[in-house]
Amino acid sequence: MMFFGFIFLIGQAILAYQTVPGTHETQKIVHLTLHLIAIILGIVGLCAVFKFHDMMNLTDVYSLHSWIGIGTFCLFGLQWLLGLVFMFQASPQSRNSMAPWHVAGGRALFFMAICAALTGLMEKYTSSKLLPHQRESRLINFTGLAILLFGVFVDMAVGLARFP
Repeated sequence: MMFFGFIFLIGQAILAYQTVPGTHETQKIVHLTLHLIAIILGIVGLCAVFKFHDMMNLTDVYSLHSWIGIGTFCLFGLQWLLGLVFMFQASPQSRNSMAPWHVAGGRALFFMAICAALTGLMEKYTSSKLLPHQRESRLINFTGLAILLFGVFVDMAVGLARFP
């Protein structure tokens, strides 16, 4: 759920400006909607994690994974709110001055989400005490590589879109 919401959907939202046909307003609505769905899935995912930790009597927010994840989620919520304010209610001059910050912040948050996912996979690998050549170990490694490559390709698509 967290992968689908915070990596896949955010990646799609980032790409919406390059892939969604139609007006700029249509692209904005798709971008906003995908991010809203990601926030909802993030809330559900965080609630599930805290509920699981309570059921298993595990400590909450103790690992690098959880710190990065919660920090990313909070900053993402702030980015979304600021995007709402500046992109729909601000003057064109304010929107133009904030747009580069919004894009840079969004790309940074996307990679923070990827870091959270990768540290989460490593945490799962370590806590499961898997042997190096077990199927689960390979699955974790390939999943991590796929997540990383997805992030790299999304970022390259955004970065290279500025150079026709």
